[in-house]
Amino acid sequence: MNKTRHLIGLSDLSREQMAQLLERGEYWAKRPGEQAEILRGRFVANLFFEASTRTRFSFEVAQKRLGAHVLNFIPETSSSVKGETVYDTLRTLEAMGVEAAVIRTKKEGLLQELAESVDLHLINAGDGTNEHPTQCLLDMLTMKQQFGRLEGLTVAIIGDLRHSRVLGSHLHALPKMGVKLLLSGPTTMMPQPAQIPDGVKIAEIDEAIQTADVVMMLRVQLERHSEALYISKEEYHQKHGLTLERAKMMKAGAVIMHPAPVNRGVEIDTNLVESKTSLIQKQVTNGVAVRMAVLETLLKGSEMTWVSSLATAN
Repeated sequence: MNKTRHLIGLSDLSREQMAQLLERGEYWAKRPGEQAEILRGRFVANLFFEASTRTRFSFEVAQKRLGAHVLNFIPETSSSVKGETVYDTLRTLEAMGVEAAVIRTKKEGLLQELAESVDLHLINAGDGTNEHPTQCLLDMLTMKQQFGRLEGLTVAIIGDLRHSRVLGSHLHALPKMGVKLLLSGPTTMMPQPAQIPDGVKIAEIDEAIQTADVVMMLRVQLERHSEALYISKEEYHQKHGLTLERAKMMKAGAVIMHPAPVNRGVEIDTNLVESKTSLIQKQVTNGVAVRMAVLETLLKGSEMTWVSSLATAN
């Protein structure tokens, strides 16, 4: 089986490989709403075992803009409630002629396991707290559009770092692209030291906000915390959130990003979500373009068939 058929993570992609995907994403970003026939007659399935708005609909819009037939798997009305495994579901879809599956799951590493035993293309739409590669790619595209480059930027990622699969991808990708990465958050929400690559700096929140070109806030993922947080939303906002006062510390030209959904008044003041310095809606727009690039690359096939993941490791 060809193991270079999937996009499961960014850890194995080189700077050049990510740059090519971003270039193709930029191509589609410049053609908003354009309908293509690149995947005409091809079947793609979306299997979301966790709740999602932006990622799920973004993939579906991307698939339909490329001309694909889209199947949306609903766990509650599928044979999974009867005990069918994800592997058996994918094999069933294969037998029906489905060529690609976009999967979101709570189980970390599931896609790596599946990649060894299925023939359809797998795309990671978020696995546990591991990675979210297309979110990372769309974030980088948004930064590149704003600043004309990634090399030399300083990006501060702030908030619930321990439970963020978005951070999991950025830790691999941003340093490769020449970005200086700062991390800040409550001590109980920091990643394990072994997870932090050399050159990535831990900073206090005020320092991170004053220094960064991009201030990326992360949602507090209460659904992934094994214990309740003994802190109020208001207290969290004042200690660890992007308040109006902290936003005034941002240097000229700096921007705000957030992978969303946003907890308004918790990690970010509600008045900043749609402010002039916010690129949050632009990130959503770019999600369609990046996912079109990924789907096109995997399903159409080209010199970019290297798009891979940990599944390519020997």
